[in-house]
Amino acid sequence: MIEYLVLISCIGFLASLIPGRHRSYAAIVGWIFIVVFLFAALPEYFSENNFLYPLMAVLSVPFLFITVKYLLSNDTRVLHLSRAAAVAFLIYAPFAYLPAAGTWLISNVVSEIVWLLQLLNYPVSLDTWNIIAQNGFRVEIILACTGMQSIAIMLGVAAAVPTTFRQKVFAFILVAPTIYILNLFRNVFVIMAYTGQWFPYWSDIAGNGEFGYESFFWAHNVIAELLALVALILIAYGLFVLIPQLGSFADDLYQLYYGEIVRDFDRIRGKGPQKPAPLTAPAVALDPEPGHDDPEPPQT
Repeated sequence: MIEYLVLISCIGFLASLIPGRHRSYAAIVGWIFIVVFLFAALPEYFSENNFLYPLMAVLSVPFLFITVKYLLSNDTRVLHLSRAAAVAFLIYAPFAYLPAAGTWLISNVVSEIVWLLQLLNYPVSLDTWNIIAQNGFRVEIILACTGMQSIAIMLGVAAAVPTTFRQKVFAFILVAPTIYILNLFRNVFVIMAYTGQWFPYWSDIAGNGEFGYESFFWAHNVIAELLALVALILIAYGLFVLIPQLGSFADDLYQLYYGEIVRDFDRIRGKGPQKPAPLTAPAVALDPEPGHDDPEPPQT
């Protein structure tokens, strides 16, 4: 059922790439269903003691309201942001929804992980084509373990603004091989840490009732996630250097979303435009000049 939410989101974003008056509404469908997916997946995240994605789910709510508001007004900034999401889905969808493509990618990643582990003198065995085992512990390699999601997202970011052919080529070289290789080492680290039980600490925080899960939690959910975040930030910086327009685009998005959040907080605290300023003198109502209507109040 959850997979259908992602599929609907994918269809919405891809439809937004087709020119026409429907583009904003298609993008809204895409954003709504990706946020719904994040909340629908909360039980799975909590069962894995993964708190990063639940936090993203919470933050996605104000993001969604702001994005929908500006999509309805055909704001260029959120349209470009939606285009980035659409391109990311366009890259990711074949591996997610064509079994042959997904299986091919996972098989390659498994083979390369096993090769690296053997190179590090850490022999493992394959229980099945995508399950790596050692010391009685097993790790299943799925599509999310291939790095394809991160590759698609970063290439989508690169496509958010118009670029030259040269910039496109160098952006692909910077993103795809770098993330793919780093992800292989991430998987190697997690497998070694889990099957070797490197971090059997604080079971009340990291445990889920499964024997030895603590090492997986610290290796996968904490250390690897933080290192991946640092790597993505560095790659994003490289993209900003390669495509200077991305820096301006990122600043525009920051001003948009930060400004909206600040204004909303001010309204909640009673400091927004809807609170009339106190008058130091009696207000005098002036009749409009003949032939003129009352002026419209400023809109926020």
